[in-house]
Amino acid sequence: MIHTSDWLNLYIYPAEVDYPRSVPLGPVWQNLESSVRTTDAEWTAPPGVADGEGALIYVSLGSLGSGDVPLMRRLVEVLAETPHRYVVSKGPQHEEYELAENIVGEEFLPQVSVLPQVDLVITHGGNNTTTESLHFGKPMVVLPIFWDQHDNAQRIDETGFGIRLPTYTFGDGDLSAAIDRLLADNDLAARLADTSKRLQASPGNERAADLIEKLAVSGRPVA
Repeated sequence: MIHTSDWLNLYIYPAEVDYPRSVPLGPVWQNLESSVRTTDAEWTAPPGVADGEGALIYVSLGSLGSGDVPLMRRLVEVLAETPHRYVVSKGPQHEEYELAENIVGEEFLPQVSVLPQVDLVITHGGNNTTTESLHFGKPMVVLPIFWDQHDNAQRIDETGFGIRLPTYTFGDGDLSAAIDRLLADNDLAARLADTSKRLQASPGNERAADLIEKLAVSGRPVA
């Protein structure tokens, strides 16, 4: 289902969660590891959340996941009982549910401007959010819904960069326990800091531009 070029193919997945392949990719495949845009608007946590107590946590289930209003209502209900603060990307059904006092949100948020400011991410495990969270060194609670999200969630859980929970059947205490466990894990914080430092030292968007330029100049496959 994916066209493969004979000249250059780029993909995005940090090495820390990119398992060895039984059949290696061809020589013209290049892993950018992460590629974070720099065009998002600036974002500042609103009063009441910015200076509140507890960790600041970003919640995003993507456009399709956030459209599941019953699921979003359940998340709000559970997170309202925790001592933390939350920033929610509410999505296309944003008018169909209300937020609790410790939660703020908007229909859409400039994600890459939000991520550096939070302590943890609750995500559906989409490829962008997964790789961007690692880029900024944030632990994840992953609630996969479909497609590659299940694979991403399993890898994050198996490598210890976060915790996978069953999206529609997690118990009332499971989500808060996962949050507290990840926030208290100092070894994980150090691993994530190292991963973030390595990824940010070699920006994938710049590497992509260099590889494309090399192809254009040489006219030969880039291996």
